[in-house]
Amino acid sequence: MTIEEKKNRIDFLTEKLNEASRAYYTDGVEMMTNYEYDAMYDELLALEDETGYIRDDSPSINVGFETAAGLPKIVHETKMLSLNKTKDRDELKAWLGDQKGLLSWKLDGLTVGITYENGRLVQGVTRGNGVEGELITANVLACRNVPKAIPHKGRTVLRGEAVIRYSDFEKINEAIEDTDAKYKNPRNLCSGSIRQLDPKVTAERSVNFYAFSLMQCDGLNFGTRHEQIDWMKSQGFETVDSVLVDKENLIDTIDKFEAAIPDFDIPSDGLVLSMDDLAYAATLGETAKFPKDSIAFKWRDQQAETVLREIEWSPSRTGLLNPVAIFDPVELEGTTVSRASVHNINIMEDLQLGIGDTIQVYKANMIIPQIAGNLTRSGNMEIPDVCPVCGGPTRIKDEEGTKTLNCTNPDCLAKHVKKFSHFVSRDAMNIEGLSESGLLKLIGIGALKNFADLFRLEEHKNDIIGMEGFGAKSYDNLIDSARRASRTTPARLLYGLGVPGIGVTTSNMISRSCRNKWEEIQSLDEEALTDIDGVGSVMARDYAGFFADEKNKADIADLLSVLSIDESYEAAGTSLDGKTFVITGSLEHYVNRKDLKAEIEAEGGKVAGSVSAKTDYLITNDPNSGSSKNKKARELGVEIITEEQIMEMLNK
Repeated sequence: MTIEEKKNRIDFLTEKLNEASRAYYTDGVEMMTNYEYDAMYDELLALEDETGYIRDDSPSINVGFETAAGLPKIVHETKMLSLNKTKDRDELKAWLGDQKGLLSWKLDGLTVGITYENGRLVQGVTRGNGVEGELITANVLACRNVPKAIPHKGRTVLRGEAVIRYSDFEKINEAIEDTDAKYKNPRNLCSGSIRQLDPKVTAERSVNFYAFSLMQCDGLNFGTRHEQIDWMKSQGFETVDSVLVDKENLIDTIDKFEAAIPDFDIPSDGLVLSMDDLAYAATLGETAKFPKDSIAFKWRDQQAETVLREIEWSPSRTGLLNPVAIFDPVELEGTTVSRASVHNINIMEDLQLGIGDTIQVYKANMIIPQIAGNLTRSGNMEIPDVCPVCGGPTRIKDEEGTKTLNCTNPDCLAKHVKKFSHFVSRDAMNIEGLSESGLLKLIGIGALKNFADLFRLEEHKNDIIGMEGFGAKSYDNLIDSARRASRTTPARLLYGLGVPGIGVTTSNMISRSCRNKWEEIQSLDEEALTDIDGVGSVMARDYAGFFADEKNKADIADLLSVLSIDESYEAAGTSLDGKTFVITGSLEHYVNRKDLKAEIEAEGGKVAGSVSAKTDYLITNDPNSGSSKNKKARELGVEIITEEQIMEMLNK
């Protein structure tokens, strides 16, 4: 390679790495795997050393990401540098030499600096590009474990990592029904959360802060780094776990950290080794990008060779088709792996993937399966021109250099996954164990085309057990839940069908008006519907139109063939006729308030949301509570009764 060719290669690598960094740190988009990024970065360093040609925007001399628009900017008093890194244990041992060092987790979040004046937190700032960061004081105050005040009254400046724990990240994602809206990883979520304009968002995201470095502490002097860590703990800070090491116990200590990874709840991408003697550390100085008193140790990812058998195009609600590599199973980090996300078409093209290729796979940070390389690079992979779900045409979108495959059919089943999500919900058919993500996977393997297919899943046992996130036990639980759900009531079925405007209460009212006879329910005309309390003309029109639609008729007929509907009916009583109730607090004998409300209404009573002069009874299992509803009831002379008492009134 000539000098000119090497410079051209440096230009290419610099631009590619900067583009990937901007996408990852600012937009949360992964354009390449960690392995690819590290390989390109190491190649760039070697070429820069060889040629002396270093661009001003080279990632080898710049730190972090550019500050975002919208947040005030501030120049750091002391530059916030990144760390040089190694994956070689012996190299780390040689770096430490005869000194003592402090070995700690390298947390994978967002580096933040915090300043205290007179014991009060007065400033929080992101690392930004290392020279200038974003002012995020209100957001730091919203982090759940950051002390708002500390005992020490002298000016104190420290640095640490803002992170979201894996357990908290999973809870946040579990609360999001829309698969496409779920967050990709804790690091990106934390970065976005700590840099919000609204600090309430930071508080809601369970961001934690772990201190790792004391930059200034007026009135106090420390000789070692571990003394600083102990002092920060005494001031109320949670700190990064660390161990004092020397060249004799360094390797064994690294091994202990590595063994703890599977149970470590905080995102981490390696370790940090720092000189413990602060006076000695100060003599080492720094480069343009790295301090010389600390170094990062990155885990050497365990790799395995395997054969690529298929690219599965996993559907999403937005029409995006995500490429997933399916390969011969291999053992990695103690688990069997047979699939890995390829993220986008760019990565497929860069790796020149083809069926039958011998590929190298690993787990990024020992957790997420990734493709490290392709040894045969046949490039014979064909991108489908039709959607695997609906057969509609696909289109490649190129958004700011990232190419993705999308289904263009607006009627694609995957784009209507929410109707399935509604059908399996608790108030409808109540099929447990099927999130929107799980439903999309069933659609993707062709097991789910209409509602009735949910009760024929045994026909796809092997495919379901092989789905990511499923297994034999998950399959058995799903089948058991579907079997229980197949014995249902007319009201549940009516609500589950998703008839426009028909909610839980209206479904129950319509069912009662038809004495729970399904044939009558689906045959109601507009005139009969408007005679039912709460059903207006627009709702009646949409209802009649839904059941007149030929496709809906066919789907319902198919569904009825796999369901057992309990049409038993008891005439509504009148024991609570004309009485108005309000329910508050938790219940012991009913699953939820809706169940109790339904029974009250079946006996002619009404249930309101708030206590007023028209309320006859307030139902609560804590009559002596100081709640607002209890107080209001006492003020108005409303009789307060317990769940047991309303059950007696209902003759339960």
